[in-house]
Amino acid sequence: MSANLDQVLRNAQNKIRGPGGAIAIVQKGEVATHHVWGYADMDRAIPMRTNTQIPICSISKQMVCLVMVDLIRDPTPAAKAGGDVTAQLQTELETRLPQLAGKVTIQQLCNMSSGIRDYWAETVLWGSKPDGIFSATDDATAALNRTRSFHFEPGTEYSYSNVNFHILARIIENVAGQSLGQLLSQRVFIPAGMETASLCPNNAALPLPIVGYECTEQTGYFAAINRMEWSGDAGVVGSLEDMIAYEKWLHRSWSDPKSIYRTIAEPQSFKDGTPARYGFGLAHGETVGTKWLGHGGALRGFRLMRVHAPSEEVSVVVMLNHETDPSGAADLILKGALQLQEPTTASVSPSPEWMGSFLDEDTKLLVRVEAGSKDGEISISYDRARAPVKLTGIKTATSRAMEASIDGDVLHINRITDNRVLRAKRLAKRPDPETEDLSFTKDYLGEYHCSDSESSFRCTGEGTVLYGFFSGYLADGRNGPAHLMRYVAEDVWLLACPRGLDAQPPGDWTVCFHRDSNGAVCGATIGCWLARLNEYVRK
Repeated sequence: MSANLDQVLRNAQNKIRGPGGAIAIVQKGEVATHHVWGYADMDRAIPMRTNTQIPICSISKQMVCLVMVDLIRDPTPAAKAGGDVTAQLQTELETRLPQLAGKVTIQQLCNMSSGIRDYWAETVLWGSKPDGIFSATDDATAALNRTRSFHFEPGTEYSYSNVNFHILARIIENVAGQSLGQLLSQRVFIPAGMETASLCPNNAALPLPIVGYECTEQTGYFAAINRMEWSGDAGVVGSLEDMIAYEKWLHRSWSDPKSIYRTIAEPQSFKDGTPARYGFGLAHGETVGTKWLGHGGALRGFRLMRVHAPSEEVSVVVMLNHETDPSGAADLILKGALQLQEPTTASVSPSPEWMGSFLDEDTKLLVRVEAGSKDGEISISYDRARAPVKLTGIKTATSRAMEASIDGDVLHINRITDNRVLRAKRLAKRPDPETEDLSFTKDYLGEYHCSDSESSFRCTGEGTVLYGFFSGYLADGRNGPAHLMRYVAEDVWLLACPRGLDAQPPGDWTVCFHRDSNGAVCGATIGCWLARLNEYVRK
């Protein structure tokens, strides 16, 4: 353990920067050190403090799982009257999602292996605006009514889906006969000593004075607007003092193998027996060989991360009112606190075969490979961001999340966390817009409809500058906002979505247009990493 933990946090602040932040290290159930800097509200120059309440976003998920396990062990009067609590939870799930009854389990919701598409991503297809209103009651219910299929067989893969925990929270409330806020207070906040923590579903009414900020130091910061509600998938607000109390409680709980924390921390697996890296609201990760349990959180203008390394009896908490990567910050602090050093290896140059755009056959998602920012690395884009992958040979590469190899025009990727293997074929070289005929792009213009999700897609524009509009129940009978589309190759386009109702946003959607036997465009498969295989038919 570092002898100067205060310096570790000061070093972290210097790299994180931004409007404001609150960070802490907990060791052996006690506060080792903490640090706050900057402003909760930059316009009014209100300092960030240890008691400033901040939305902890998706860190709420593990707290919902703690409540569920505690409810099973210690039922409320209403739950006790209903008989076996576990059976009641499953019955309630099938009542809430009758169209998927018998196909998905409570455990699969908790493990992000349900196969249900993420509803925050799907709101784009329903015509939402990034700063639009979304009700946790009416709008969420409408979203569930449009949840009719899976994008993979439940239990076989991992795919982050916030709607899993929205559903789980409603099920728990119905079985317990109490609100989620009451249950969290009685079974998590009070036992943990989180004196100011509460459930605040409405992101337009966060506790003052906190303000979240979009953009960067280079572009300038501006106050983020959030008008969506969430409950279960997120919604808890708490201060650094609350989160320190939470970590101390978890440290104490770890010593009891029968505690609710140890129960939700049990390793999970997929149907094929492969170990999973996520379960019951906890990611199972590691930093330079040190294993930890944790979770991040994000809302427009906010980023958070908490990790607990049981073997070292150390936790790190990062709470930011801006959009700097919190997992990188937590990683930096953990390395500094435990004096961990990344191993050095010889640099390998990549084969030219790596570079290009590839389409995965099953997911119909684009995979892009580019040169890495460091020697000996390549960059692979599949979900929302470029991922650095270290070369182990001229045609092989690996990271904690994936193993990749290139064989001519076929890219193979084992997405370890997802438990999915991609086989992506190289797309043909795109035409040169300055020298080649682009009149074929007019073939894509028109209206398309997805009956499964009740979403419509309209494509407009000319040449390689096309625009996509979605409409559905969130568009109030109109088209949603325009999304700029970028031609990739063949009949494949990317549709940009850098901002959405939730954070982080879906990023680029892959649009794969289809042609009939006569060569006419007849439909499109539209998807992103959070919501794949949405099939649209041309009107």
